[in-house]
Amino acid sequence: MAADLSPIDKAKFIAAQRACAFVQSGMKVGLGTGSTAAWMVKCLGERVRDEGLRIKGVPTSSRTADLAREVGIEVISLDEARWLDLTIDGADEYDGELSLIKGGGGALLQEKIVATASDQMIVIADAAKKVDTLGAFPLPVEVIPFGWQTSKTLIEEVLIGLDVMGRTASLRMNGDAPFVTDEGNHILDLHLKRIGNARQLSLVINQIPGVVENGLFIDICDIVVVGHGDGRVEVNDINSGTFDETRVDFLENENLFADLD
Repeated sequence: MAADLSPIDKAKFIAAQRACAFVQSGMKVGLGTGSTAAWMVKCLGERVRDEGLRIKGVPTSSRTADLAREVGIEVISLDEARWLDLTIDGADEYDGELSLIKGGGGALLQEKIVATASDQMIVIADAAKKVDTLGAFPLPVEVIPFGWQTSKTLIEEVLIGLDVMGRTASLRMNGDAPFVTDEGNHILDLHLKRIGNARQLSLVINQIPGVVENGLFIDICDIVVVGHGDGRVEVNDINSGTFDETRVDFLENENLFADLD
């Protein structure tokens, strides 16, 4: 129920609900991964169930695929879809130019592929994800398992010549074992603190042997929908230059929370 949700979960829910309003029947939709994106998938599932919304979803991870099927969304592969109308996903950080850091959930590779194969990308977030400069959140870099320590050393060496404050990388773990992505790769988290030139950093990192992709999403996001715990929802469209703010009445929408536990 709405009253039982924490302010952060309320913020995520109303951002997800507002973003889902962009989805229309007949669309092919990229479905993001992570805690905020999970709210979006459930909101879309409710529209499928209650409104007869007809969409085809392309998930960005196996866990998103499982959730989408569970809530009644038809799941297809990106190869089947070929191109998408829209992708909705979360972000770990975003700045005023709508550049993002993504990959905290470990699905950055599929997320970036799906987002760039879409006419439009909408990011849903709570207000805490907005930053003046990217980099406080560790930047995920997906690397192949073979020679990952060499890749890590090379990354730390090139960071010396780049405009960042921190220059250390750590292997992401899952308990006592390395975290493994859906593609069977590892993730190195770069602790940069501040990224002065995200575009340059992304290009340089991706040239290192063993690196598959990094979590900087630049010139990909079109709209950011930001939820607040008090019910306010902000929509920032960088292409049209518009900014809109509305408010959600939780009491009127309390039934929407019934199966979102």
